[in-house]
Amino acid sequence: MALVLHAGKTNKNAFKTLIVAEYTGVKVELAPDFEMGVTNKTPEYLKLNPIGKVPLLETPDGPIFESNAIARYVARLKADNPLIGSSLIDYAHIEQWIDFGSLEIDANIISWFRPRFGYAVYLPPAEEAAISALKRALGALNTHLASNTYLVGHFVTLADIIVTCNLFFGFTKLMTKSFTSEFPHVERYFWTLVNQPKFKKVLGDVKQTESVPPVPSAKKPSQPKETKSKAKEEPKKEAKKEPAKPKAEAAEEVEEAPKPNPRILLICCPQVIWYWMTGRDFTLTQRPTSVRLLLKDSGTCTILRDILFGSRMDLARKYAFGKMLVIGSEPPFKVKGLWLFRGQEIPPFVMEECYDMELYNWTKVDLSDENQKERVNQMIEDQEPFEGEALLDAKCFK
Repeated sequence: MALVLHAGKTNKNAFKTLIVAEYTGVKVELAPDFEMGVTNKTPEYLKLNPIGKVPLLETPDGPIFESNAIARYVARLKADNPLIGSSLIDYAHIEQWIDFGSLEIDANIISWFRPRFGYAVYLPPAEEAAISALKRALGALNTHLASNTYLVGHFVTLADIIVTCNLFFGFTKLMTKSFTSEFPHVERYFWTLVNQPKFKKVLGDVKQTESVPPVPSAKKPSQPKETKSKAKEEPKKEAKKEPAKPKAEAAEEVEEAPKPNPRILLICCPQVIWYWMTGRDFTLTQRPTSVRLLLKDSGTCTILRDILFGSRMDLARKYAFGKMLVIGSEPPFKVKGLWLFRGQEIPPFVMEECYDMELYNWTKVDLSDENQKERVNQMIEDQEPFEGEALLDAKCFK
């Protein structure tokens, strides 16, 4: 009975298992008619993997998710398999390079890929950090491969399969010849492996990308403006044919900017939050109306955003909306926030349950002040530059 792998035909994480299957002789079949974003959201699929991740392997003993775990399982189905090493130290080195490929290569390629293909907000400092970290990893790999044909020993192992699949994504999507030429041993290694018969059977003819995709335009959402203008023109044309419509009825046809709701309270400007951040990968220094962070690298911004309004604010999701910005092109960065609560005051239970709320300095926005209203719009829209400085990162709480 063949094992069933749920994934798309071009999924590089599924390639890991399919190549392993070629080496072990284990029969693995792709699930027919799999459609990413559809199949993995069905109740049947979510019973196998509650978070709907792909790929997923169905086995006689139950489902397995996470691509590296699936590849390991298939590799170990065959006894005395050289893919998993012949000694304890080989096994450890294989696991070492699998982790290296996932954490140092794949993670940074994905961080570079997502904004370029429109799956995340493009932030130049974040991209620079990802590329820098990727080059550092490729440099380390290049040094190792200068005196080694394969990652471990003298044969293809599971580590080679997983690392090559990670590199495959970079070579075909982002890493041009001018980029990879800095790492000649990595190039030799990659092209040697992808042209092995068992790799080629799964990957096909691999071609390196000739260019890095351009950054998606931040001003692309121009369609809504066109829609508005058309909506304004249409009532005028209709007005010639029909009697004038009452104002209330005409207003329904033209989208107008919502007027400020007097029952809405806008809260902003976190001030002192440093005591519960002790021991993190950054240090805080107090400033009058903001928090400045001395970060080790841009990657800590993800940690920072979660710290500022993470699980402690879950209780307020029905009552609040928040926006936090990380500002600056280099350390120290500034953090500025904007919060909206239902009612005229911050809900008491929020102050009681979120123990760190009292450590912030909250200032009510004056909705009659046009400058403050414009500042609110800029924060919500992630306008860059913001107040004359680069926008490094942003996150919404909703």
